[in-house]
Amino acid sequence: MAEDNQEKGEGAQMSLIGHLTELRNRLGVALLAFVVLFLIVVAPMPGGGFNNSIASHVFIFLQAPLAEILEDKGGGRMIFTALHEGFFTQVKVGFFTALCVSFPILSIQVWKFIAPALYQNEKHAFLPFLIATPVLFALGAAMVYYIVTPMAWSFFVGFEMAGSDGALAIEIEPRISEYLSLIMRLIFAFGLAFELPVVLLLLVRAGLVSPEGLAEKRKFAIVIAFVAAAILTPPDVVSQLLLALPIIALYELSIFGARMLAPKHEDGSAD
Repeated sequence: MAEDNQEKGEGAQMSLIGHLTELRNRLGVALLAFVVLFLIVVAPMPGGGFNNSIASHVFIFLQAPLAEILEDKGGGRMIFTALHEGFFTQVKVGFFTALCVSFPILSIQVWKFIAPALYQNEKHAFLPFLIATPVLFALGAAMVYYIVTPMAWSFFVGFEMAGSDGALAIEIEPRISEYLSLIMRLIFAFGLAFELPVVLLLLVRAGLVSPEGLAEKRKFAIVIAFVAAAILTPPDVVSQLLLALPIIALYELSIFGARMLAPKHEDGSAD
């Protein structure tokens, strides 16, 4: 028992109050980093107003896929219909940007909090999952921006109609708040969906599920993937397929990884 305590380090000897104090301090560092980043993002740059802040440039980046499509059709614009809508859209963009940038800081603080209580082999087992989490989220967000939204926006813009005798023109003029809500919803939906291997492999590592169990539930996983895609994406088949198919592929990849992680019996079979 003495050797076990020594292997875990000083974290094993800390009192409950000490652990809570350390957790508060760690979370305080992450919160402070978020607040500082948020203020930097929404603050106007020197020589310009709020339209020259980092948040405004991030929003321009987020609406670029739609802007390119509208430019090809002769141009377009975005609007806001409430006096406060433009300001709060900038605030939401600042919150979104600061959250994404400060997430690695939060992950590092969480790791520093739990690492002293882990055995050396547990650290080696858990660290890859911690690194994979932001990487997979970024891959999901990149898929949304570079693949999903150009196709989805082209689909929706296709419902515009030119005016004619007895018929008014139908033109798209998206509200900035609605556009931001939609693009953020898609980014978080795809980012969280791409975390599926991390969740499933952690469950396998903890012994809560087995590779055989994941394989047996494959049919249910496919149905759930399409249901989730129908709920989280815009109501067009292309967007739903672009989310459902990667989820299914990640589920199959998780089964493969689970077979590698599962402990082996002496006869070579997995648990």
